[in-house]
Amino acid sequence: MGAVEPKGLVLVVEDERAIADLVRMYLARDGFGVHVEHEGTAGLAAARRMRPVACVLDIALPGLSGTDVCRQLREDGDWTPVIFLTARDDEVDRIVGLELGADDYVTKPFSPRELVARVRAVLRRTSGAPEGRPFTVGPITLDPGRRAVTVDGKPVQLTSTEFDLLARLMGRPGRVFTREELLASVWGYAAHTGTRTVDVHVAQVRAKLGAGAAVLRTHRGVGYAVDA
Repeated sequence: MGAVEPKGLVLVVEDERAIADLVRMYLARDGFGVHVEHEGTAGLAAARRMRPVACVLDIALPGLSGTDVCRQLREDGDWTPVIFLTARDDEVDRIVGLELGADDYVTKPFSPRELVARVRAVLRRTSGAPEGRPFTVGPITLDPGRRAVTVDGKPVQLTSTEFDLLARLMGRPGRVFTREELLASVWGYAAHTGTRTVDVHVAQVRAKLGAGAAVLRTHRGVGYAVDA
């Protein structure tokens, strides 16, 4: 069997060494370079120094928490994809919430294969700019080539996941997408993993769009659409 082609460096910040070693092993098997830190302050410094393709951050870290690491990266203007590890399902709304700009999360205990699949899915969304001309719905203009969004001409900063979610909805104005469809087409995995992340990300996109959020409609019990 030939060597696995390198896919870039993933930063893993996890204080439980057994978990960190397991994640390192599975990511390395999949062709990623991996750098591990066990403390939040060191993790933030490594992210700033190494510019990884993605960060896997535990929430409960000594020093800075995982959420604080993510927040400081975003304040630096660094939108490297972030996947959180959390031991508590009731933290999900907060960690993928309106302030942090996380791209995904995995709840412990988790399958290392699932985590690798989540990393791959996030990177697929950022590995190449989709072709196509900018298009506008209401006050929102989305440019697929530049991966840029403006509302009334003012730029809006979205994570890769938020951008792809909005692009999916805006690409078919008036079409109602179920949560399951969005989870499959944007996140790249099946609905049995849970659809609440769709709702959290839609709320996050709405908050960032400000006045433009009015075009994004909830169809209760079904899913979401952008007004034609």
